[in-house]
Amino acid sequence: MLTDPQRQRAAEILRSAEHRRTPVAPLIETFPEIDTEDAYEIQLLNIRHRLDTGARVHGHKVGLSSPVMQRMMGVDEPDYGHLLDDMALSADVPVRAARYCYPRIEVEVGFVLGEDLPGEECTPADVLAATERVVPALELIDSRIRDWRISIADTIADNASSAGYVIGEGRDPHDLDLKAIDARLFRGGELLAEGRSDAVLGDPAVSVAWLARTVARFGVPLKKGHVVLPGSCTRAVDVMPGSTFTAEFTGLGSVSLSFS
Repeated sequence: MLTDPQRQRAAEILRSAEHRRTPVAPLIETFPEIDTEDAYEIQLLNIRHRLDTGARVHGHKVGLSSPVMQRMMGVDEPDYGHLLDDMALSADVPVRAARYCYPRIEVEVGFVLGEDLPGEECTPADVLAATERVVPALELIDSRIRDWRISIADTIADNASSAGYVIGEGRDPHDLDLKAIDARLFRGGELLAEGRSDAVLGDPAVSVAWLARTVARFGVPLKKGHVVLPGSCTRAVDVMPGSTFTAEFTGLGSVSLSFS
């Protein structure tokens, strides 16, 4: 494990990399003894810094929610990051790709909570009962680690590679089979990727319940009004300026995001 000064230094390195849009070497190279507990504490240090400067928590995201990605990272559970109000994007306003280091798009079935979720005992049934609506979503991910050469500690410390998100209107979760929503990602008229909602831990509600239980250990609640992104249905796709991406979901609608 790292010392508190080392954690502070790692947080400063990531914060500077994001601010300057200058990627840095993997933290595991600079701090070889870093572990996942260190990484979550580093993430929280930077989240607290942003909250102290006026940001607000809008929700959370789950990463590494597919078995394939977990095997790649050598872990047996997902990770998570925070969604802040300044990460909320609009389908009507193009996003400057140059704001980011290595931007990519992921397709997600998002959840908007109508009630607070229980913590350590949260179940998928609790998630369905508390969800106001399920929404089509695109997550913009980015890495402040050079060339996406990330370990599990790197991505956790880097707020699970969070950068932005956009959501559509959505529907009541009880009107859908959450395990059988087909999703397709287009750039213009070109199909780039496709998948299904059960790629996310077999059921995206399972992912949200895992998140509620996990963040409760850190004293973090999932509250009414929060957006939760449970993990991607498809592979991530690189973003290029001038592109417009649209995700289409069976029974759920679509959502788009453009880049300048």
